[in-house]
Amino acid sequence: MRPIKHAERGLTLIAGGLFNAIQSVNKYKPNPSFIPKWSDKPLLKSWQKSKPTLGWPRTTDSLCPNCVIEAREEIFSGKKDVSVLINEKVGEIKATIVERDGQIWMIKDCPVHGHFEDMMAIDSRFLTHIEKMFPGRDIDAHNDEKLHNHGSSTVKYGRGAVLTVDLTNRCNMMCDPCFMDANQVGFVHELSMQEIKEILDNAITIKPRRQMSVQFSGGEPSISPHFIEAIRYSRKVGYNSVQAATNGIEFAKSKEFCREAAAAGLRYVYLQFDGIGNDANSHRQVGNLFDVKMRAINNLHEAGVEIVLVTTLVNGINNDQVGSIIRFALDNPKKIAFLSFQPVSFTGRDEEITEQRRLQQRYTLSHLAHDVKQQVGITEPTRDWFPLSLMGAFADFADLVHGPEAEWGQVSCGCHPNCGVGTAVMIDKETKEMRPVPEFLNIPGLVKDMQKITDAARGKWMSNLMMGLALLKHYNPYNAPSSFSLYQLFKKFDKSFGLTGKDYGKVSGDRTTQDIDVRRSDRWNFLFIAGMWFQDLFNYDFRRTEMCIIPYGTQEGEISFCAYNTGIGWRNIIENMHQNATVAKWYQEHGRHEIFAGGKDVELADKSHSLILNEVDLARPNKPQMEGPKTAHEEAVMMRKLYQEMVLKQQLQTNEADKPVQIKGLSRKKEEPAEAEAVLV
Repeated sequence: MRPIKHAERGLTLIAGGLFNAIQSVNKYKPNPSFIPKWSDKPLLKSWQKSKPTLGWPRTTDSLCPNCVIEAREEIFSGKKDVSVLINEKVGEIKATIVERDGQIWMIKDCPVHGHFEDMMAIDSRFLTHIEKMFPGRDIDAHNDEKLHNHGSSTVKYGRGAVLTVDLTNRCNMMCDPCFMDANQVGFVHELSMQEIKEILDNAITIKPRRQMSVQFSGGEPSISPHFIEAIRYSRKVGYNSVQAATNGIEFAKSKEFCREAAAAGLRYVYLQFDGIGNDANSHRQVGNLFDVKMRAINNLHEAGVEIVLVTTLVNGINNDQVGSIIRFALDNPKKIAFLSFQPVSFTGRDEEITEQRRLQQRYTLSHLAHDVKQQVGITEPTRDWFPLSLMGAFADFADLVHGPEAEWGQVSCGCHPNCGVGTAVMIDKETKEMRPVPEFLNIPGLVKDMQKITDAARGKWMSNLMMGLALLKHYNPYNAPSSFSLYQLFKKFDKSFGLTGKDYGKVSGDRTTQDIDVRRSDRWNFLFIAGMWFQDLFNYDFRRTEMCIIPYGTQEGEISFCAYNTGIGWRNIIENMHQNATVAKWYQEHGRHEIFAGGKDVELADKSHSLILNEVDLARPNKPQMEGPKTAHEEAVMMRKLYQEMVLKQQLQTNEADKPVQIKGLSRKKEEPAEAEAVLV
């Protein structure tokens, strides 16, 4: 062990004693909170932060899966006006969250459609740990009445962390599952540049006006004709983090497109990434999709764009890939900045999933924490994972230090503790030595002391001094990577929150390639491993919706991610209200865009890449083997077969049983029974 580690350990002990001594005085007569320029309400002390009811058993407000679908159809058919979603509690029922056999379940009953239940955690201890760490809600949303007006689904707290804007519902793939049911709704909904500007202009009027990542999504955002201009405009109005949620196809095909996007201000891509190797991506029905991902990563990194790998995890389909993807990131620390695992939400094409497949494929945040330990051998589920909302405590401290004249508040992840969790690994980019951050930094203790500093509100430099002592107090140099030092710890913290004003490379709209190079020159990669679990109709909780940190910016205001994509289904309603044209008419006027499905390959001029791949992970030795239908399409095929065998059995000749049923509804005479025309296969 390097001698410097012993010296650092001595400093941590001295710092701990000094912090405690100063804090014994500092806690008396805290300074009042100021009102910053970006809010009409004062910063909150830790004890002023509100919390939803947590623990179990507890009762909350949820939705009946069947009532919601029926209500949505009534709106589409014109029987009811969309205003009922604002003025009435459509489809709402009570739900109870209980512990059962060491697991957490949501149980609810509809007087019309009966009993529903679904798993929320395989390990009650894990969710108990996560909920206990929740620091409280952010400042109430205000100056937002026109944009936050969606009945029970209205966002009420904070500003959010990621403003999502769907540029188009067109896509160049046909995935199952798919949040937005892309390419399947019969019409095109695509924002004009004027609409994009209006959404972004509206977004900066809501308070607290915090920095957010603006994420352009879809469909596939890169096929929108306004993609580049939208990125440029986001930077112009003041957002310093613009990202695209993408399958990577367009970026893999063209280095020039990557450079153009980077020059416009694209800082991150949220790259759809289901696993290592083409087999792990085969359910997306693109023959060479993994090759596409490799080229996209190569091209984007070369252009100066950072990569966040985003994985939808489905139990029995690709849950074996948790370890493979983390190892891939650890092997390529210069190119992978962030991992975002997203347990499946049964919505879009999967909204009417059978109960059997739902319970088989359900994957929760507790599954993720246990899989990281079992597949990679790092982190303890009930020690090293924290709610994403814990980052709000860091944002509160940074808001204090930046003072009342700051134009923007810090990014704050104030979501419900059931929504998202995270942990982190520090990696040496040169040697690839790594260590989970909670092993050498006492996160719970640091957060508690940081809240004490923020509550005291002693001013910038006194607060920074106390923060430095708190970092020292909770740092264990013996458990840190061998070349990691106290200087690197302070530098990482300062780089993330800009506390001292030192230049680590700009991230604002006027950043240059030199700024990108400066930020990348940091030897250490703070690899964040996050889990974000979006709701579906079976586990819906309005306490989560009202605290959403990923609002959708739309022509009808800003709506919670889960209320938009599932819940009552604001996506379906708004896209119908503002559709541009039917698919047929769109194709007539604009031509068809290319779609990769049915095993079709993406044509790549160059398949080479410089990424390191693990041969064992490529071979996929622990591939899950799930029985029965695995997708909505396979379920539809199964139901069609059952219909043929059970309902039409007497109409079919024995030797014709395996032939497809021929529906002749279009050629039947008008006087024939209407029921015959309505038979579907």
